[in-house]
Amino acid sequence: MAGALNPHAMKKNNIPRRIFNFYYEGFKSMTTGRTLWAIIIVKLAIMFLIVRLFLMPDTLKTKAPEGHEADYVEQQITGHGRD
Repeated sequence: MAGALNPHAMKKNNIPRRIFNFYYEGFKSMTTGRTLWAIIIVKLAIMFLIVRLFLMPDTLKTKAPEGHEADYVEQQITGHGRD
């Protein structure tokens, strides 16, 4: 019970909440920073969409027979499939 009344012990146990509040208060008081973060997030989303669409084709859908995707992956990893 003595630890619950100690303000230092309460702060120590509430570290995730303190970290959240630190970032929340920092972003809340931003003006120019919000615009910059919005631009960064939009640019990252566009970059990942382009990479996903054009540089990572869905080879599993095109090369593996329907319903046998796991066998195809096993064959590619080990060099031989199930008997």
